[in-house]
Amino acid sequence: MTLVSVIVPVYGVEAYIAKTVQSVLDQTYGNFELILVDDESPDRSVEICQRFEDSRITIVHQKNRGLAGARNTGIRHAQGTYLAFLDGDDLWQPTKLARHVEHLEQNPDVGLSFSPSVLIDEAGDPTGTYLTPRLQAITAEYLFRNNPIGNGSTPVIRRPVLEAIAVQQDRYGQVETFYFDEDFRRSEDIECWLRICLLTAWQIEGIAEPLTLYRINAGGLSASLVQQFDSWQQVLQKVATYAPERVEQWGQLSLAYRSRVLSRKAVRLRNGAMARHFAQQMLASDWRILRQEPAPTLRVLGGAGLLTILPYPLYRLAESGAAQLMGAWQRQKMSTSGR
Repeated sequence: MTLVSVIVPVYGVEAYIAKTVQSVLDQTYGNFELILVDDESPDRSVEICQRFEDSRITIVHQKNRGLAGARNTGIRHAQGTYLAFLDGDDLWQPTKLARHVEHLEQNPDVGLSFSPSVLIDEAGDPTGTYLTPRLQAITAEYLFRNNPIGNGSTPVIRRPVLEAIAVQQDRYGQVETFYFDEDFRRSEDIECWLRICLLTAWQIEGIAEPLTLYRINAGGLSASLVQQFDSWQQVLQKVATYAPERVEQWGQLSLAYRSRVLSRKAVRLRNGAMARHFAQQMLASDWRILRQEPAPTLRVLGGAGLLTILPYPLYRLAESGAAQLMGAWQRQKMSTSGR
C-alpha cells in the first residue's frame, strides 16, 4: 500500500484538534503517517495531541511561521508518496484517504485530487450546505475565477507535483525548500494551485463524494473579508512576475469573482454592510461576470439586498428556506455527478 503523509498545522485549535486527529486515525486506509506541526501554538493544542498513542503520529515543533510555514515544515518531514493536508479545526470522513489514493492510482496524469466539502458550524454540526465545485477541466482561467479545491483540508497531492514548484530560499538563516509561499498569510492555497496549473503539466481533478468537513468560523468577519480581498490582489501581483499575460487577460475579472465569493460569505454571516460592499466591488471590477454567470451573480446581489431591506425575522425565514433548497439541490448535483 502506498504511504500517505497527512500534514496538520497546529495553532490555537484546542477546542477542535482532538476530533481532527481522531478523524485521521479513523481512516479506513491505514498506511499513513500523521505529522502534527506545532506552529508555536499558544494554547493547549499540543498537550492534547500528545495524549494520542499511535506510532503513526509525529509531532514537530517550530517557531511560528504561519499556516504556509507549518505546511512546508510538514512536507520536509514527510516520507509519503502522496501528501494530504488537513487544517486543525476541520474533519475527514472515514473513507477520505482511501478514495483519493484510488483516484490518484487510477489516473496517473492527475497530480492533485480533491473533493467537495460539507460545511459545519463552530459546534461541528452540518449546516445543510456544501462546497460543490467543478471536478474536471480545471484550467488556469478557471482558477483565476474560482477555487474549486475550496479549502486547505481537501487536497491530496503527489510528491513530484510539489517538487516541481519548489524553490530554495534562505528566509530564516539557512537555505530550505519551500512549496507554499510564506509571504502569504491568506490565499496561500490558491496561489500554490495556480503555480501548479501554470508551471507544470499535472492535472487537477476532483471526485464527487463530500469527504471533508469544513468548519465555518464567524470570528473577525469584517477584517477577515477585507484581508482576503487584499491577499487575492497579492496573488495577482505574484502571478504577474511569471505569467503577466494571464494577469492582463483575467486579472480584473478575477477580482469580480473574488468579490462575489466574499459578498456571499458576508451574506451567510449576516453582515449587510460587507455584503453590499463586495457586491458593489464585484460589479465595479468587471461587469462581464453578469454575462458569464448570471444566475449565481444575481443570487448574491439578491442576498445582499434582502439582508439590507428585510426585517431580521423575515430575513431569517427567507434564509432558512433558501438554505434548504440549496442543500437539496447540492445533494442532487453530487448524487448525479457521482454516477
